[in-house]
Amino acid sequence: MDPNVYQVLVRLNPWVTDLDRWPGCTHKYIPDPFITRRNTLSPQEGRLNLIIGPRQSGKSTLIWHLLSKTPRPHLFLNCEEPSIRDLCTSPALFLNEVERFAPDSAGLFFDEIQHLEEAGLFLKGIVDQKPNQAILATGSSSFHLRSKTRESLAGRAERHLVLPFAFSELRPHHRAPAVQSMEEKDVWEQLMLWGGYPEVFLSEEKQAVLSRLVEAFILRDASDLYHIKNPQAFRRLFMLIASQTGDLTNFSNWAETLGISVNTVIQYLNVLEESHVIRLVPPYVGGKRAEITSRPKIYFLDNGLRNFLFGGFASLQNRPDLGKLAENLVFSEVCKYTDPLLDAVHFWRSSSQAEVDFVLVRKNALIAIEVKVTAMKKPKISRSLRSFIQAYKPQIAFVVNTGLQTELTVNKTSVRFILGSDLADRLSVMAS
Repeated sequence: MDPNVYQVLVRLNPWVTDLDRWPGCTHKYIPDPFITRRNTLSPQEGRLNLIIGPRQSGKSTLIWHLLSKTPRPHLFLNCEEPSIRDLCTSPALFLNEVERFAPDSAGLFFDEIQHLEEAGLFLKGIVDQKPNQAILATGSSSFHLRSKTRESLAGRAERHLVLPFAFSELRPHHRAPAVQSMEEKDVWEQLMLWGGYPEVFLSEEKQAVLSRLVEAFILRDASDLYHIKNPQAFRRLFMLIASQTGDLTNFSNWAETLGISVNTVIQYLNVLEESHVIRLVPPYVGGKRAEITSRPKIYFLDNGLRNFLFGGFASLQNRPDLGKLAENLVFSEVCKYTDPLLDAVHFWRSSSQAEVDFVLVRKNALIAIEVKVTAMKKPKISRSLRSFIQAYKPQIAFVVNTGLQTELTVNKTSVRFILGSDLADRLSVMAS
């Protein structure tokens, strides 16, 4: 083994020279306090657990917390290290080196796997060698794009998407119902303003942490991983879409504003989607009436990033964009409790200007979601929601608001008026 690689591996894995240091050496990677995530991992020998998600969303922390409870050590490989990348070229040679270096290892933990030039192919090769070790890897899903061979990990990997904190992960627990209600409201408003990135949520310097996060993505990932040739235009597009959160996209208009081609706009949006920063939400077209548009809407997966780029962090009481913030937060909560491979999130707009914020298609069930920023006093169904119910007969319609909790039935559709903080629980029950 190359001496430089050896030194890096020993530094990353001090237990190699002293087994008594495991699992104590894992603790420095686990923040205090540690907030339990809803994602569960079950590593198995010879199988890959692939944890993807945006930068700093807690992917590595999730794994370190799991490993801290395992009796046998796992070999940690930080793929941002150039020497580790040199080691991870040939799967067969890599496994041979690992067997000689760390025979006591029960598993492999590849962090930031997207930095490998052929990450998908390398992981496929590792799994196909059928090592008697569990394999864990974190990274953005962008590493699939970096594999020139487009080798599939189908049947070889358990994929887990880790997004910033969901409300249910932060829900306070208090015996007094009045205190519980006020604390839940406070957490919901923090998510609306600052978002749920773990370091941001737990920090006293939230804006500074968000600044570092945005700059790291724009200056580092965009240039190093995605080779963006015009970072200034990329930055301006990032800010432009933040100003139009929840609006219909207009690629031609954006291209003209930024002085770039429509294809470049689409390429940049793909980068932002692959990095789990935004999502383009297509319209729901049920075929029973003329929908007015085929253009998608655009949302951020975290309110804090959106507010840093546009809108700022003024109090929620008098914000002109309060409706957009509430809608974006509900969207991000929906994304945390849906599977992008099995569920589809849409919006609906008809030729008569009727509109429903979100339409969720889940396991052949149709769910409508309407977002209100007011504390409703009595149940009132908007004309738009009523039109959608009449046309498409969804099983359930949620009206998310800040005060009313009740239920009624319209044309056999259960219309449930709920708090935003209760939406995740309702979606979780429906998924089970």
